[in-house]
Amino acid sequence: MGDLEIRPAVAGDIPAIVDMLADDPLGAQRESPDDHRPYLAALERLSSDPNQHLVVAVRQGRVVGTLQLTIVPGLSRRGSTRSIIEGVRIHTEERGSGLGTRLIEWAIDESRHQGCQLVQLTSDSTRADAHRFYERLGFSASHVGFKLTL
Repeated sequence: MGDLEIRPAVAGDIPAIVDMLADDPLGAQRESPDDHRPYLAALERLSSDPNQHLVVAVRQGRVVGTLQLTIVPGLSRRGSTRSIIEGVRIHTEERGSGLGTRLIEWAIDESRHQGCQLVQLTSDSTRADAHRFYERLGFSASHVGFKLTL
């Protein structure tokens, strides 16, 4: 996988990122690949915040994966900083290639570099394959998550 580049996302990456977000049963219900304006506005907000890292994995000039890493300073755990991994997506043709592992390893390394003591993520309760993947990487299902749609 030496031909893989992980770099910050730019506006030109938005169509590929949105296509990956929409390319699963959950994303198909909540994403709008025909209108990139809200995604471009979100990218602008993310890019201006030093605690937000939206990255893409690029192979041979093509975006094949993405994730968002958020750095969260806090008071709990003796004032520790944690990171949150969100929006992990791998292009259909790349699934099973080890790319997901590379992206998560990048996020863990960047979290260490940012001084984090804990990396956390959530995964929809219906994504059994993703749960096995994260457990293989050392994550434990230690909490129950809750959401409130506004």
